[in-house]
Order: sequence, then structure tokens, then C-alpha cells
Amino acid sequence: MSAATAVPPTTSAPSTDKPTQATTTLLPLELVDTCIGSKIWVIMKDDLEFSGTLVGFDDFVNMVLEDVTEYQPDGTKVPRKKILLNGNSICMLVPGGGL
Repeated sequence: MSAATAVPPTTSAPSTDKPTQATTTLLPLELVDTCIGSKIWVIMKDDLEFSGTLVGFDDFVNMVLEDVTEYQPDGTKVPRKKILLNGNSICMLVPGGGL
């Protein structure tokens, strides 16, 4: 008869290791802030679109653009020197200003 050796079952404790790669959170206003001085493309709720250089913005995302091209729904392009956009009317912002 051979004697069997009892081996206790192994249990692994939950891992407490933190991820090795740090994750960073970019808040919306921080993203807009990084675009100051750069081209930005803005799509409005009323189907107007603007492409220009972001000069500044406030907490309501009202923004000032300069050297602007306004793209109207019928395809017309209207150059504008400087404009103020109401943040309430903005649908989407695209950094880079490419159309």
C-alpha cells in the first residue's frame, strides 16, 4: 500500500498590483484650451460650419475665432475676419480645422 500525500489546494489572493501604465483624463475644456492659437473646425446646430483660428473661449464655450471661413448649408463659403460663436449653438468641435 502506498501512502498518498495530501497536498492542500492552492488559492491565489486577489492581485493588488496597480496597472503599470498611468491613465490620464483630459477634460473637455482642457482639450479646447490646447487648441488656442490653432485651427479649429466648428459645426453649429443650425448646419453652419466655421473653420478658423481659436483666439479664446469662456466657461460656456463661447468662442472667438479669427481668419474664419463660414460654410453655409448651400455650399457657399464666406470669409470672415473675426467672429464670436455662442457656445449654446455649437454641436461639435474638431481640432485641426480640416474640412
